[in-house]
Amino acid sequence: MMVMIYPVWAAILSAAVVLLCGPKLIPELHKLKFGQSIRQEGPKSHQIKSGTPTMGGIIIVLGILVGTLTFAHLTVEILLALLITLGYFIIGFIDDYIKVVLKRNLGLTARQKFLGQLIIALLATYLGIHYGVLDMKLWLPLLNININLGFFYYILIWLVLVGTTNAVNLTDGLDGLAAGSVAITSFVYALICLYFVKFDLAILCLSCTGALVAFLKFNKHPAQIFMGDTGSLALGGVISSVAILTHTEILLILIGGLFVIEALSVIIQVVSFHCRHGKRVFLMSPLHHHFELKGWPEVKVVRNFWLISALCGFSGLIILLLS
Repeated sequence: MMVMIYPVWAAILSAAVVLLCGPKLIPELHKLKFGQSIRQEGPKSHQIKSGTPTMGGIIIVLGILVGTLTFAHLTVEILLALLITLGYFIIGFIDDYIKVVLKRNLGLTARQKFLGQLIIALLATYLGIHYGVLDMKLWLPLLNININLGFFYYILIWLVLVGTTNAVNLTDGLDGLAAGSVAITSFVYALICLYFVKFDLAILCLSCTGALVAFLKFNKHPAQIFMGDTGSLALGGVISSVAILTHTEILLILIGGLFVIEALSVIIQVVSFHCRHGKRVFLMSPLHHHFELKGWPEVKVVRNFWLISALCGFSGLIILLLS
């Protein structure tokens, strides 16, 4: 019974860390002028947000680490998940540091990000297989079939990690949107981990949920701080690592459906622009900006997208139970 309550305590502790650190970090970031630059091609209403402190992902990750390390056993699965999370945290931190501190708008180049993401994926996959927590098989929901992918398993893990982290990053465009959506997704994954009797991974997931719910106090509209790539890439790391370790990589497409939709909207927009002589499908991508330009208030877009995230997550739970 005590083991069952640990994930709840982890969520509370993670939330407490964020709530305590937030009021201290925000003024410091203001003093250091670590403010967000708003891209000129974005919605005009966002220009007022220019200068809002970013890199708030630091306190999110701190909360997740404190909650997880306090209550979870340091199993191979937990260490692997933290390796992936911290790996992407470092990539995001360097990217934000270059953009915000060194005043280089593009941050890391695409090639540098690709190399970092590839190294993390290869290292995580090798260690997971070596220590027996990954078996190079892909589970197909409903059919309940396991397919041995062999070498292609490395490619699958890289696609899951890169796809998830970048999709979460694209979703981080409105106040509270990414924080709330990932909080919902990580809560769903906590339930999945409990279903598979993976209590330590459930602690990680609920630590993530607790940290994000607390972060919304500072990140909800009008945001006092943004998570930045520091936060969004790390959060994508949490979600993707747990999906890999629970062998629900395919199910992640549905559970993280909102992030998939956001990423697809960007892909569709780019393909349409290049193949249809400059014609666009959406007023702006990612999709949340399209609804903003349609006249929806930012808060309405965020709440509706949270609802989509919840529907996707719990639909995934139903499919898991049917499988």
